[in-house]
Amino acid sequence: MRKSTLMAGLLLAAVASAPLVSAKERREVPKGLTWDLEQIYPSADAWQTARHKVTARLPELGAYQSHLGEPGVLWTAFSKLLEIRKELERVNAYAYFLADQDTRDSKNAEMRSQAQQLMTDFEAATAYFRPELLALGEAKVKSLIAAEPRLAAYQPVFDDILRNAPHTLSSGEEKLVAQAGDIQDSGQAVHSVFTDADLPYPEIQLKNGQKVRLDAAGYTKYRADGVRDNRLKVFKAFWSRYNEFRRTLAATLYAQVKGHLYDKSVHNYKSCLDAALFPNNVPPEVYHQLLKDVHANLPTLHRYLKLRRRLMGLKQLGYEDLYAPIIQGVDLKYTPEEAKKLTLEAAAPLGEEYVKVLSGAYQDRWVDFLPSTGKRSGAYSSGDVYDLHPYQLLNFNGNYEDVSTLSHESGHSMHSYLSNKNQPYGLNAYPIFVAEVASTLNENMLFHYMLERTQDKKVKLSLLGSYLENMRGTLFRQTLLAEFELKVHEMAEQGQPLTGDNLNALYLKLLRDYYGHDQGVCRVDELYAIEWGYIPHFFYNFYVFQYATSQVASTSIAKSILAGQPGAREAYLKMLSSGNSDYPLTLLQKAGVDMTTSKPFEAAMAEMNHIMDEIEKISPP
Repeated sequence: MRKSTLMAGLLLAAVASAPLVSAKERREVPKGLTWDLEQIYPSADAWQTARHKVTARLPELGAYQSHLGEPGVLWTAFSKLLEIRKELERVNAYAYFLADQDTRDSKNAEMRSQAQQLMTDFEAATAYFRPELLALGEAKVKSLIAAEPRLAAYQPVFDDILRNAPHTLSSGEEKLVAQAGDIQDSGQAVHSVFTDADLPYPEIQLKNGQKVRLDAAGYTKYRADGVRDNRLKVFKAFWSRYNEFRRTLAATLYAQVKGHLYDKSVHNYKSCLDAALFPNNVPPEVYHQLLKDVHANLPTLHRYLKLRRRLMGLKQLGYEDLYAPIIQGVDLKYTPEEAKKLTLEAAAPLGEEYVKVLSGAYQDRWVDFLPSTGKRSGAYSSGDVYDLHPYQLLNFNGNYEDVSTLSHESGHSMHSYLSNKNQPYGLNAYPIFVAEVASTLNENMLFHYMLERTQDKKVKLSLLGSYLENMRGTLFRQTLLAEFELKVHEMAEQGQPLTGDNLNALYLKLLRDYYGHDQGVCRVDELYAIEWGYIPHFFYNFYVFQYATSQVASTSIAKSILAGQPGAREAYLKMLSSGNSDYPLTLLQKAGVDMTTSKPFEAAMAEMNHIMDEIEKISPP
């Protein structure tokens, strides 16, 4: 999921449906399977008009500089800031969505650049706001809020500004920092364009004679091929091509990390990790505790890998086998309509209103379903158009993983919908730390729904295996990525160069440590060391660890809801409706999960081992 960088946001059957045929060009995609951007602006010309209006209003924000302490001025300045920022987020969202439809289109790219520049200009125009408030002092700020009832609802915003005092510069200095915003994100921009549009992806011929192009969507699809020779060919071709460009990919990551180093230094943080976690008031100890918990539970991961090897009938499990079906002969395929139906039915425990809104979302074209040439890879949901609704981007190929992705992104969309509906603009952009709770909880609901409705032994084993694979991918893989990201930043902080070869060596060591390469658990070919260059989340500034912490939290919450625990659903929906009205650890505590301890992680490991016990009952060793 991509949040704004602005100041903040079918009954399962063993019989397969007809396989989905991906469109090659966007014009071939059925209209009903595309998102409707005309709901944001009716045309690119209308977008330009809106952009010019926002640009023309930016000078209004400077009129309040040096006057925030005067009677009545704080509310006038703050409300106008929110008003202009809300429309700016709408301008920015449209440009990003349009560019993501086809990253090859230079006009779309130009609009995206214009939106980025406008965001930078806005940040520069409002850079005085926080330093000036802090200069007034806590007592004065609180008296201004007490004198203006309309500011009371935004008390969390002002409390957070006061908390940021040690890391806030003068107005002039903050303006200079804001003007460097585009430069700090240059690595991400280059990486995105290169991997989505310019990287010369390889083509291979599968064992059945079919020729396929291994772009990001093709790799995701064919790495799961049931024929091992095909998987080996896919991995070799895809990662060999990526490795040819390791120097370029390293340069893009280093550029992004340099931006993080700059922010750390100018805002007086101890480390890049501290700088990334401070805005959400998450102690670095939570990050380090996750790494510690995962390393302590690598035997659970290795148990799963050994179980996967046995169920797949392999003498030696390889890294290229991890995305293939655990159970052969269960090739479930789904159309988008079937995927929608499954997601809605699985969400029933969250209440009629939740399902009603989500059903309307699918009918109202919130979702862009199918892959097409030049389309941004991966999937996300964005709730940045406050007065409208969230938007989802998918690359749906029709397998169970894609159904799970729809459920995942729909969780994000409902989180955004409920926060936007129940919180005033300015308190609606929920903290990133809780963002993945709603998405992974929906995946959990989908799994249990599917499992309860099949008696077929092979399908049940497939579902149980898929659930384990999801936990492997979220709890262990994402933590591996988080550890890599931390070590990369530590290297940069110590003045060590980030070269393609250095990053390959670091990533390979982590892969082999986590997957038990030296113990013979899972063989990791040296070629796969370049996988780091494929991960866009390394440009999101310590984002990936939150997939793991959110999975831990959502597993606990889902268990309570499915067990019918009194008040569990209501507490969860209240959390989804809370936006950023409180800090994320507090929001989770109110929903019944304390992430400052290892207990939620230990509970997730207990569930993972329970699932493996169930598999061994169905298919004894």
